[in-house]
Amino acid sequence: MENIIEINDVDVYYEDVSALSNINLKVEQNEFLAILGPNGGGKSTLLKLILGFRKPTCGDIKILGKSPKKSRSLVGYVPQFTKFDKKFPISVEEVVLMGRLGSKIKPFHKFNDEDHKKVEDMMKKLNIYEFKDRQIGQLSGGQMQRVLIARALLIEPKILLLDEPTASLDAATKIQIYELLKELSSEMTIVIVTHDVNIISTYATKIACIDNKLYYYGKAQSGNEVLSKIYSYPIEPISKETIQSHLEACGEELDD
Repeated sequence: MENIIEINDVDVYYEDVSALSNINLKVEQNEFLAILGPNGGGKSTLLKLILGFRKPTCGDIKILGKSPKKSRSLVGYVPQFTKFDKKFPISVEEVVLMGRLGSKIKPFHKFNDEDHKKVEDMMKKLNIYEFKDRQIGQLSGGQMQRVLIARALLIEPKILLLDEPTASLDAATKIQIYELLKELSSEMTIVIVTHDVNIISTYATKIACIDNKLYYYGKAQSGNEVLSKIYSYPIEPISKETIQSHLEACGEELDD
């Protein structure tokens, strides 16, 4: 299986403060990787490295066989929606349409029929088409997250990065987002930063436990003991039966 992300012997310092130390990761195609760890442990720094927004102090990073900067057009990014101005006068369709710009933003850019067709198809795929004319501030947290994911998918990425996409969402909505990401992982590599330690092992294929150093990298179901030590409390994965009950409450079913 091809390695989509390769991080070798990476250190990152902010002046004299170590943010990441001796990080080694190899992420395969169609992997669903969850990055876990305490606040300030370096998770967001790792995302910045993959996106090419920051260079490592030492070590080497390859994304799709190239430098992060050269691969940026093939990496979709979903930031935390809490950082968006919900009062900004823009509709759901307009937010998703911004994904067609990619990194090549030009003044007075005009979208063509193909752009609008792809946006329509993506909104239907992510079940947000009925909200297309709604102002973004009128959306629920789960709806807004789907809008941001739709926008990121319009560049047709090979890798999708998400920074705490389920923060501030209720349990049932979190599960719906994870079900969506699980489905998308058949088309691309998923890398997610999350604190949902009890839920994520049901969905992720691998987890990386980071607190400055990489304490565990491997199968999601095998990392609970390490997570318990990092978070200082027992980690008990939520069963599929519990997840199914949440989905049934939302009128959905769990795919085996």
